[in-house]
Amino acid sequence: MIRIRNIKVSLNSSLDKELSKLLKIKDFEYTLVKKSLDARKKHISYIYTVDVNCSLNDVKRMNDNITVAPKEEYKFIITGDKKQEKRPVIVGAGPSGLFIAYLLSLNGYNPILIERGEDVDTRVKTIEEFWESNNLNVESNVQFGEGGAGTFSDGKLNTLVNDKEFRKKFILETFVKFGANEKIIYDAHPHIGTDVLRVVVKNMRNSIIEHGGSVRFNTKLTNINVSDNTLKSIEVNNSEIIECDSLFLCVGHSARDTFYMLNDVGIEMSSKPFAVGVRIIHNEADISKSMYGEDYKYLEPASYKLTYNTSEGRGVYSFCMCPGGYVVNASSEKNRLCINGMSNEKRDSGASNSAIVVTVNKNDFGDSIFGGIEFQRKLEEKAYTLGNGLIPLQRFEDYSKNRVSDHIGRINAITKGKYSFANLNELFPEFINKSLKDGINYFEGKIKGYSDPDSLVLGIEARTSSPIKMFRDDSLESNIKGIYPTGEGAGYAGGITTAAIDGIKQAENYVSIYRP
Repeated sequence: MIRIRNIKVSLNSSLDKELSKLLKIKDFEYTLVKKSLDARKKHISYIYTVDVNCSLNDVKRMNDNITVAPKEEYKFIITGDKKQEKRPVIVGAGPSGLFIAYLLSLNGYNPILIERGEDVDTRVKTIEEFWESNNLNVESNVQFGEGGAGTFSDGKLNTLVNDKEFRKKFILETFVKFGANEKIIYDAHPHIGTDVLRVVVKNMRNSIIEHGGSVRFNTKLTNINVSDNTLKSIEVNNSEIIECDSLFLCVGHSARDTFYMLNDVGIEMSSKPFAVGVRIIHNEADISKSMYGEDYKYLEPASYKLTYNTSEGRGVYSFCMCPGGYVVNASSEKNRLCINGMSNEKRDSGASNSAIVVTVNKNDFGDSIFGGIEFQRKLEEKAYTLGNGLIPLQRFEDYSKNRVSDHIGRINAITKGKYSFANLNELFPEFINKSLKDGINYFEGKIKGYSDPDSLVLGIEARTSSPIKMFRDDSLESNIKGIYPTGEGAGYAGGITTAAIDGIKQAENYVSIYRP
């Protein structure tokens, strides 16, 4: 088996044709390893890496891009010999929690996975009812429930993590096993889409149960019982006690009430920087045409990543860009409002949106552990008030001129959840407003039409990452023995894939101690 990198294929050619020209072999089989789009020049092309079922001796013309294909296989190795006295408990059915539960159940450890929200099918109905009626369920919503917040997102799976152990490959293969399109394995910028993610997480849950794990919904962690700085048991739903000696905290970045409880118990944590801002909506075709030219008609909706540094040294950047997606009401607390972006697998809504956010730190929200959370809450309360409980929305021209919009222009408001016109200048401190406006105008130089007067800005994007970070040592354990902070909520991940990787690391650590 050989690996060939950097195979350039124009839009009017094919990979098979280019491989035949390169190899000069009549019959061959190959596997896609990576596919990316090169749109840096006028002539757009795809760049492929493939593994071909032949040897180097079969290749007539060698070059530096042709090598022996490396073996890339994730291995979950059990070395622990300590007897498991109690079943491990995992809190939160997001990516990190699901992968811990999946790996442990698959290998005979019989974990218990608890989730404060509902199973994904019931959760979808609850959220759709909320988007229609604005009647919020604070325990099951876009933030809480089976699959975590990522289930109602674009479902991006790319990460910059150096993956020498091939955990990412295992994650993608697992998603494909449970219903995702196999192209996520080789796409340079893979995404699943919220509609497919719902199927994947349900199938993962069924596998966990089939292999001896337990999954409990509507089960909220309400207290932790500790003796001699060691975990003894947990309390759920303010009533039931579950004895355990290993607890994985995969609570997500929005479990604010849980953060306060954990602090009371004695879990060491600190505040950390994050970012806040708006979502901006453009017509998908406008963005794609600006980035790809007329070839956009033959390509998938364009995605972008944009960054800008203000004269004061503050970062402004795009986050969780959703080609062909929706802006969704992602609130999780009464009388507070936040939003997120979401796409289906086909990304066919006709609109593209992205968060445009500004970095904030202790200089903005103070030194207290929960200063960041209170900063978020105040902004979300303002957003709720400005929009009268609905998503506050404004044309970019009106935001720039500090006036309330009175109409929607040529760009449609593609949202899940109702909106109302408001002046977002009243939402943010002046340094954020100025940073956002400067950033969006700067991005016009990168993507023509980005600062279109009819572009829509919506507030507030406040849940970009966890505002706290929990302490853990080299063994991935907190300051309290038996408690393992994990994933995005604990401050150790930033998205679906990195959260899943962190969960896998915790499962690996557990099986290095305990035998099945």
